[in-house]
Amino acid sequence: MLNKLKNKLHKQIPLTKYMQIDPIQIKDNKLITTAPIKPNINDKQTGFAGSLSTLVTISAWSVCYLLIEEQLNFKDTMIAIIKSDTSYKAPVTKDFYCQTVFPDDEQIKMVKQKLQSKGSASLRIKSQIIEDNKVCVDFEGIYVIKL
Repeated sequence: MLNKLKNKLHKQIPLTKYMQIDPIQIKDNKLITTAPIKPNINDKQTGFAGSLSTLVTISAWSVCYLLIEEQLNFKDTMIAIIKSDTSYKAPVTKDFYCQTVFPDDEQIKMVKQKLQSKGSASLRIKSQIIEDNKVCVDFEGIYVIKL
């Protein structure tokens, strides 16, 4: 499932391939994604804010995709971010490590009902880039899903 997601991202969003974004694991109801710092570095030798933003945004989109298309089995959906808030709390100095939280069972049930009855729904997804147990980037995005 994660290899399929990685191939989809790299094929349909070429920037993710260049950044070497890799969804590596689902653990404790979180999707773990990584990217090396080398192709995503800035002039200060820290993580480029655009790359950090891309990683949290794509990781949250990926959670939506895995939930809607893989778990709930709705196919060929349109998933798009409609609003986001990103806070840069500390510089990232190592390879990127991102944790994105899956929605809880109540949210999943509500989304499924809305998709079945209205053909559209939205999800609020939280994602963080963490280095040495410290949150460096905090993200929350609202994604709309349409059948």
